[in-house]
Amino acid sequence: AVETWRKEKLKEAKTLALGAEGLNSTLLQEEAGMLVKALESNWAALSEEIGLWIPTEVINQEHDDKPEDVEDTEEEDQILAGRPLPPQCHAELHTDYDGAAVRWGLTHHKESAADCCQACLDQAKNAKPGEKKCNIWVYCPLENGCYSPDIYQHKHMECWLKFVSLLLYPLSYGKSTIEASVLRV
Repeated sequence: AVETWRKEKLKEAKTLALGAEGLNSTLLQEEAGMLVKALESNWAALSEEIGLWIPTEVINQEHDDKPEDVEDTEEEDQILAGRPLPPQCHAELHTDYDGAAVRWGLTHHKESAADCCQACLDQAKNAKPGEKKCNIWVYCPLENGCYSPDIYQHKHMECWLKFVSLLLYPLSYGKSTIEASVLRV
C-alpha cells in the first residue's frame, strides 16, 4: 500500500513539477520538485529516516501448545472428554478470548467443557439486573495446562466465564443466549 502511494505521488509530483495544469493537487509546483527528488531517492533510507519501517519479510510463528507426542489431527476429529456439548455451545479449539471475567477460572474448575459451557449458560440466566452476563467461556482440558496470551498459565479444568461487549462471530452461531463459546486446548 505504501509503495502504491509512493508511485502515485511520484507520478503526480512529476506531472505538476513539469508545469501541467488542470491537476487537482494540494502540491505547489516548487514543492512538487522537492517531492520528486525525495521519492526518487533511496526510498528505503528515506522511509527509515522518517520512521516508516516495513520489514522485507514477515515471519509469523503459530503457537502450538500440544504435547510433542500428540499427532496433528483436524479439529473436527478431536474428541472432548466428558459429556457432549449442549447445542448452544460452540467450541473453538486452541482459542482464548479477551473479555471481562464474570467468574475467574483460577478458582472455578469444571470436569468438562460441557460443564463449563453449562456454567456460562446458568450464570447468564441467573445474573442480577445490571450484572454482566456470561457470553463466552474458556476451558482448559489438558493435564499439562493450556497456553494463555495473558500472564497466567491456564491449569487443567480451569473454566473462565467471560463477558465480551462486541462479539464478532459468524451468523451460523445464531442468536442464542450464548452467542459464542470457546474451548481452550
